[in-house]
Amino acid sequence: MPAIVKLQLSLEALAEAISSLNLEEKRQLQEIIEQQIFEAEEALYEEDAETQAEIQAVRAEYAVGQSITMDEYIANRSN
Repeated sequence: MPAIVKLQLSLEALAEAISSLNLEEKRQLQEIIEQQIFEAEEALYEEDAETQAEIQAVRAEYAVGQSITMDEYIANRSN
């Protein structure tokens, strides 16, 4: 198991550390950061009251047949 180290750096010190990385290391860091941003945005999206209301409205439309899924649409188009 890799060791976990938590430390606090100024943004300036972090930028300096990133500058010292080679291109491949910077790409790996970018992937890590993008994944963490995606996960954070997804969590916010799932907790957003407006988004939850929209999801519930769409589910209600499906329940009464006002909307169809993309798969149903494609299946109906090919007939």
